[in-house]
Amino acid sequence: MDKVNPFYDNGKPRFKGSYRKGQMHGFWEFYRKDGSLMRSGTFNDGIQIGSWKTFDRNGNLVKETNFD
Repeated sequence: MDKVNPFYDNGKPRFKGSYRKGQMHGFWEFYRKDGSLMRSGTFNDGIQIGSWKTFDRNGNLVKETNFD
């Protein structure tokens, strides 16, 4: 499995997180091209778990989704 480049062409991060056995695992953050945090939450071996939060460009919480 090829991993996606973790950086935009402007050098800002697209996402931050860890892998385990080739799968997203642990706490992850996803960013917009302007550098603002878009979404954050936890993976367990590639599966979204727990509370995931989505933010607007100003950092305000827009939505919270729970994965059981």
